[in-house]
Amino acid sequence: MGTRLPLVLRQLRRPPQPPGPPRRLRVPCRASSGGGGGGGGGREGLLGQRRPQDGQARSSCSPGGRTPAARDSIVREVIQNSKEVLSLLQEKNPAFKPVLSIIQAGDDNLMQEINQNLAEEAGLNITHICLPPDSSEAEIIDEILKINEDTRVHGLALQISENLFSNKVLNALKPEKDVDGVTDINLGKLVRGDAHECFVSPVAKAVIELLEKSGVNLDGKKILVVGAHGSLEAALQCLFQRKGSMTMSIQWKTRQLQSKLHEADIVVLGSPKPEEIPLTWIQPGTTVLNCSHDFLSGKVGCGSPRIHFGGLIEEDDVILLAAALRIQNMVSSGRRWLREQQHRRWRLHCLKLQPLSPVPSDIEISRGQTPKAVDVLAKEIGLLADEIEIYGKSKAKVRLSVLERLKDQADGKYVLVAGITPTPLGEGKSTVTIGLVQALTAHLNVNSFACLRQPSQGPTFGVKGGAAGGGYAQVIPMEEFNLHLTGDIHAITAANNLLAAAIDTRILHENTQTDKALYNRLVPLVNGVREFSEIQLARLKKLGINKTDPSTLTEEEVSKFARLDIDPSTITWQRVLDTNDRFLRKITIGQGNAEKGYYRQAQFDIAVASEIMAVLALTDSLADMKARLGRMVVASDKSGQPVTADDLGVTGALTVLMKDAIKPNLMQTLEGTPVFVHAGPFANIAHGNSSVLADKIALKLVGEEGFVVTEAGFGADIGMEKFFNIKCRASGLVPNVVVLVATVRALKMHGGGPSVTAGVPLKKEYTEENIQLVADGCCNLQKQIQITQLFGVPVVVALNVFKTDTRAEIDLVCELAKRAGAFDAVPCYHWSVGGKGSVDLARAVREAASKRSRFQFLYDVQVPIVDKIRTIAQAVYGAKDIELSPEAQAKIDRYTQQGFGILPICMAKTHLSLSHQPDKKGVPRDFILPISDVRASIGAGFIYPLVGTMSTMPGLPTRPCFYDIDLDTETEQVKGLF
Repeated sequence: MGTRLPLVLRQLRRPPQPPGPPRRLRVPCRASSGGGGGGGGGREGLLGQRRPQDGQARSSCSPGGRTPAARDSIVREVIQNSKEVLSLLQEKNPAFKPVLSIIQAGDDNLMQEINQNLAEEAGLNITHICLPPDSSEAEIIDEILKINEDTRVHGLALQISENLFSNKVLNALKPEKDVDGVTDINLGKLVRGDAHECFVSPVAKAVIELLEKSGVNLDGKKILVVGAHGSLEAALQCLFQRKGSMTMSIQWKTRQLQSKLHEADIVVLGSPKPEEIPLTWIQPGTTVLNCSHDFLSGKVGCGSPRIHFGGLIEEDDVILLAAALRIQNMVSSGRRWLREQQHRRWRLHCLKLQPLSPVPSDIEISRGQTPKAVDVLAKEIGLLADEIEIYGKSKAKVRLSVLERLKDQADGKYVLVAGITPTPLGEGKSTVTIGLVQALTAHLNVNSFACLRQPSQGPTFGVKGGAAGGGYAQVIPMEEFNLHLTGDIHAITAANNLLAAAIDTRILHENTQTDKALYNRLVPLVNGVREFSEIQLARLKKLGINKTDPSTLTEEEVSKFARLDIDPSTITWQRVLDTNDRFLRKITIGQGNAEKGYYRQAQFDIAVASEIMAVLALTDSLADMKARLGRMVVASDKSGQPVTADDLGVTGALTVLMKDAIKPNLMQTLEGTPVFVHAGPFANIAHGNSSVLADKIALKLVGEEGFVVTEAGFGADIGMEKFFNIKCRASGLVPNVVVLVATVRALKMHGGGPSVTAGVPLKKEYTEENIQLVADGCCNLQKQIQITQLFGVPVVVALNVFKTDTRAEIDLVCELAKRAGAFDAVPCYHWSVGGKGSVDLARAVREAASKRSRFQFLYDVQVPIVDKIRTIAQAVYGAKDIELSPEAQAKIDRYTQQGFGILPICMAKTHLSLSHQPDKKGVPRDFILPISDVRASIGAGFIYPLVGTMSTMPGLPTRPCFYDIDLDTETEQVKGLF
């Protein structure tokens, strides 16, 4: 708007009207006058304002100057019906109140008052955007676009001068908010006969209503529309023709105007009559309606003389009824909006696949498919424009506000994909997850969402490569999925390392300053005023110091407040990096001269091992994340009490760094179905599942009959157990089905096959049929099915088929799985043909989800830490018992004393065996599980015992994946990801 800011009269929070009988509508009324051409004096204008009288008007008021009963009755009926419909909508949606926004360019407030009165009577909210009279087309469009994206507004009307009603302005309106029916889309639907799917011009509808209520039979009548333009002209012609009338539209300066006026039974004036047109051209007895287009501009007085015809319906009648019909359109708009918020089957445009044989590389397949624009995908699945933040063309973050909007929506079915104990190559859980949702949505027309972890870049450049699925079951673009995404892991790295810096810096300053000097720097004098920050006041409260004035603390309180007394030997918080670097596993920090001799041994972890990643994955709101970040314990003080991020005063800063990372990332599969990629905690020292928030949002978006499919890291004994005992406790969500992924390759390994090493070709036992190895290895599959049954959830086995698997091997696995208690066992071919290859799996999952889930936790969190560890070791892993090291026992005692004994357990154990020994395949028995150490992630909310030695920083192999990764500098395409 330049320097001229519009006056925005917002009334989105009008107080509710007190109960009672509807008050009388204030409507236009004119003084009684004589018939014929006589009469004189003034007349009452709209809302009692005096307007000049031309002396030739035929009275349309009853004696005494009252409002005509017929017109009043029609308006009342429309408003009352609108009010009743709105009341019914609000019974089911109490917080719902439609909002009409009117953009007005000019200072005529007469129409503003009419709109306000009618909206109040019907129970709507109304807001006026008042612009200067000389506002340009661009300025009008700018305001329209703002309102288009305002989800609080359900209807938009324009009160602007006629010269601004250009196609560009009118079609800037969103058709679904165009309650005046002026956009090409609404007009096109009207012309096509889809009036129930569009908004019809209130002015045109008012003309028809008034004629019919006056007893005029329109069938066969000759209608002449004079001086109408654009949308009004088109709407009038269409509506009259539907009534069987013969309709002609003509302009005032047309040569044949006189003859056409003589022939017409009904004349509709669409604009003011020019002075030079004689009244005698209109035949006596002709019904005339004045619906000057100036209604839309707010210029009610058009200056046309009133003439004595057989039936005269003046512009005031049309205006008032049109305003009421606009309110009716508003209620319809609100009803449509509510319907859109409710569960519906998505009108998803799925992408077609053309699978090739042999199957190309993952990146070739990904690059061969053009993804939909992410804003299009978001709209298809029911997200509003202001609920997404777009990153490039194919990624978007989803705002948490969608949870509030859909809070009354029933959740869909919740499916977990887990696996048997894998080989080092992985068995394709991500691929199965994606293949399953592609089958559900693209082939069975069922709403479904995949929720995946974000991969660390460390393994991407190390051994594993990408983690976007594979073959024709992938998330695309796969290079964006695997590299940076929207920067969540970088945000975690920054937050983690800020906290690490705060720890060592605090120790340094406490070691080198007196209590007074330390306190004066922590609570500095700024502009002559010394104040505690909000987080410092929280620390005072924690210490039991109920003071807010820094000058009133005693020396003892100053010391207590200023000194954390961190014991360096107890620091558990490490720095992180999202790169595999074995030489950072043990380092010495603080060797610079400025650190004054304070140095200690420390280490780097991979970024996804940070507790902040686990916090992100388990939080359910921004406030909850802030509280969890503040509770993170980084060390103990010299008296054995925990030191937290809150104590260090860094919680607010950590939250600021994480404020965008908390929003799930929206992407899509190769077949155009939606995927959330969010959080990626390590599945050994953390719980190995994607975020609670992604699952919760997805469950709302798919609706009651839809499916959300999420994946747990490693085998069912690790990822699934943590999903149930940790994630489901945090989220309160109850799973319906577990899909247990198996491969013939992994079963052969568990049956006694030779070792499998990443990067080394498979031995012939894995590429040739060997029924005995498969049969022997199914013991691991049977054990994992039994583990699932401990939680009371039905399990469907998905056999991820490779090209070397034989029919006999596939049939054997499926048969043994069913005997072991699986609800069903299905071979899957999504890798080679996409979702089509997992349709049988999708059907089995749908059937299993229809059965009642008897979900239960494995243990009560109130029992002692040792008992919870023992329960997991014996019931899940099959151990005979556990053995605690002295250090582990001391940590358990400390955590129990600090009040952390009621947290769930997150076992940190090798994923390559049910036991603690990676080379023990199949189902090891009668082993003692050694617990070497116990640590705590208090912010995330779990205790994690370490079984043996657990590396939190991977190393690079002799030939890392980065040898194959490159960039085409001409096309900027990434090469070598797989």
